[in-house]
Amino acid sequence: MSGEEVDAFVATQRTVICATNGSDGFPHLMPLWFVVRDGELWAWTFAKSQKVRNLQRDARATLQIEAGEQYGELRGVMLRADVTIHRDTALVQALGLEIFARYQGELTAQLREMVSAQAPKRVALQFTQRSRASWDHRKLDEAAGR
Repeated sequence: MSGEEVDAFVATQRTVICATNGSDGFPHLMPLWFVVRDGELWAWTFAKSQKVRNLQRDARATLQIEAGEQYGELRGVMLRADVTIHRDTALVQALGLEIFARYQGELTAQLREMVSAQAPKRVALQFTQRSRASWDHRKLDEAAGR
């Protein structure tokens, strides 16, 4: 995919799979909701989660966003990223509100209250891209001249 195609694809997807390096040598994969800020993916998670403990030891992650049901529809993006863990409660709260606005639409008073209550227990994860790979199997027929 071109850079513009990747940006459009990421903007329409809802879940990113985040792989961190576990202490036992196995990858630890977990789904996250996310937003894109200035071309970087951001997510929030509980500060005591396994992925945060993994990132404290090794601040690298691989992210995958994919879509498609049939082989000829498969498309996706894999990002290798350095991760910055932000703990400032105001920043975490603002990110939480941004995430819920993206996924839930209207931010009701109840949602705002829930995000405010959770923010002290959470962290913001900023994924700074090192490299990227993308694929779009829908283009395979085009490439073969079909």
